[in-house]
Amino acid sequence: MNLSVIIPVFNEVKNIEEIIKRVQATKLAKEIVVVDDGSQDGTRGILKKLDGKKKIRVIMHEKNQGKGAAVVTGINAAKGDVLLIQDADLEYDPRDYPALLQPIEEGLADVVYGSRFLGAAHRVAMFWHQVANQLLTLMTNVLYNSILTDMETGYKVFKREVIEGLNIRSKSFNFEPEFTAKILKRNYRIFEVPITFNPRDYSDGKKIKLKDAFEAVWALIRYRLFD
Repeated sequence: MNLSVIIPVFNEVKNIEEIIKRVQATKLAKEIVVVDDGSQDGTRGILKKLDGKKKIRVIMHEKNQGKGAAVVTGINAAKGDVLLIQDADLEYDPRDYPALLQPIEEGLADVVYGSRFLGAAHRVAMFWHQVANQLLTLMTNVLYNSILTDMETGYKVFKREVIEGLNIRSKSFNFEPEFTAKILKRNYRIFEVPITFNPRDYSDGKKIKLKDAFEAVWALIRYRLFD
């Protein structure tokens, strides 16, 4: 199984080298595709030095377009037959890769979500973000007749054929509900596995905002009824 790890990044100068080291330490990635989405804090300088070393490929967006745009760029550039999305902010731990990959390796799943709400270790913080995530997940389950526990998770792993033909249009954090809506409507086999989670707050640079939750609601409705 050839695994491509896609890392969308925007202004993560403090974290980018560490997350790449953690991904490399798993020894599971055949390539690491880092997409810089117009960073202005020195991240780009670090990535230019890393490009081409130790299975790293760096792609630069000249302007900030949003996480979804960076993920789609990474998907289009990746060469692996299994793709894994890894945020750069150290909230998610690459040591969970074996558990995330196992259902695909065993032929049980086409897509695997790493759930923050299935009982694995996590930092106790960000209560209202958890409430928002759970409400969005509930809405997803009602609209799409599913039993997900964490629709908004950043850990999504999938076979290449799953993404082909999906035509993801979201540029922002709406990648999560759009991707979820489209794979649910296509009846792909989805597994969830528990993951560790270390959420950061806004003082640490967290980027998602309340408006993104409202946009996710509209995305879930739109892709259920009109797409």
